[in-house]
Amino acid sequence: MRIAGVRIFGCGNWERGDDKAGLLVAERLRELGVNAEVHTGDALSLNERWGPDDDVILIDAVVSGASPGRVCVWDSALPGAELPTAAAGSAVSSHGFDIAKAIELALALGKLPKRLRIFGIEGAQFEHGANMSPEVESAVDRVVQKIKEAIASS
Repeated sequence: MRIAGVRIFGCGNWERGDDKAGLLVAERLRELGVNAEVHTGDALSLNERWGPDDDVILIDAVVSGASPGRVCVWDSALPGAELPTAAAGSAVSSHGFDIAKAIELALALGKLPKRLRIFGIEGAQFEHGANMSPEVESAVDRVVQKIKEAIASS
């Protein structure tokens, strides 16, 4: 199922425990017929994959100090939504450059999508070769459902 104008990117690293959460969400969405892309590269390269007219959904594991498996959603279309920025101490990714830095760069270059939604799944285990924690695995299923609902209403 291709949703007109909605681009979905699951971000992460297959080899680093909870960091594969975004990738698993994208994979499960594809199994349901939803067009979702996996992104295993640096977050800054996302700016080359989306355009200013796109409605973008990003899914990534985050570290903010919350309980593992907690899902936070940020939507640029909500009134009062502020861009997550690295300077504001936003949740960080285990990638070289996190999503917040990619957003800052997109804003500076005029490449910020018209709508940006971020689904962050709080992770705990990011060591190379680590298994995904059960709380994060459960959150993956919840995020798949939330995204299905979000694109159905788009």
